[in-house]
Amino acid sequence: MRVFVAGGSGVLGRRLVPRLVARGHQVTATTTNADRLPMLEELGAEGVVMDGLDAAAVEAAVTAARPETVVNQMTALSPAHAGKPDFRRPDRFFATTNRLRSAGIDNLLAAAATAGVSHVLAQSHGSMNGIRRGGWVKTEDDPLEVLEGTTAVNHLEDTVTAAGGGVLRYGSFYGPGATDDQVRLVRKRLFPLVGDGTGHFSWVHLDDAAEATVLAVEQRATGVFNIVDDDPAPVREWLPHLARCAGAKPPRRIPTWLARLVAGEMLVGMMTEGRAFSNAKAKRELGWQPVHPSWRQGFADELSPSGNTPAGPAW
Repeated sequence: MRVFVAGGSGVLGRRLVPRLVARGHQVTATTTNADRLPMLEELGAEGVVMDGLDAAAVEAAVTAARPETVVNQMTALSPAHAGKPDFRRPDRFFATTNRLRSAGIDNLLAAAATAGVSHVLAQSHGSMNGIRRGGWVKTEDDPLEVLEGTTAVNHLEDTVTAAGGGVLRYGSFYGPGATDDQVRLVRKRLFPLVGDGTGHFSWVHLDDAAEATVLAVEQRATGVFNIVDDDPAPVREWLPHLARCAGAKPPRRIPTWLARLVAGEMLVGMMTEGRAFSNAKAKRELGWQPVHPSWRQGFADELSPSGNTPAGPAW
């Protein structure tokens, strides 16, 4: 197929594009930075500079590519785009990503309709943002928690599924090229355990996320899928394990009242009330089996001397 990957130079796009090419697909991949065009070409794609918030530019790029499937991987969560994570002001940190998940996805869907594209897939988020009632692990039938600064996720999911497309809720990324700011904080003992650390997270290795995306492209998947590993777990388990794998001292523990004062309500909620996700539907309907079924071994592999890069959550 001809596949258009918006945001193809991002952390997941760099793992996805060569997999699609290896499967025989013709890939056009976009970036906002012209300096990344040679990298996209090395991965086997035709690179295009495109601003996802420029409706005319999006329409021109999609029309020129003549794709059969459009895959949206556009975010702006890197330090170059969003700066340092600021959980006291999540509206600022997520501002551009929210625009990409609202105006940006609207632009892509409109361009796809104009170009006669019949299938759209979009990146969503499913790590600790399940609805905060009931059990600790949520399915695709459960609503998402509305978090300050990340409300555009619901718009993206609603508009893509209404258009007959597919939504992939990725867990927190780790693996080659994933964000490593949090690991540096762990090593400096600046990533504390808040309260009892009961909030649950779901993780996924980048290569597993990319493989699930290829399956969704080839099967023209519709609806919502949680793309997470087999091991949802509370912060009190994965954070100390991450510290051990990183060769760091155990994380400090701070009370919720102090964390709320220093870091804000969003971080406290994530670390004490977060809900993780089940991957049963993706396994059942896409035939997906993660090669890295648990972050427990995954963290150790990635942070070993022979590992590629430090692991770190992509919120």
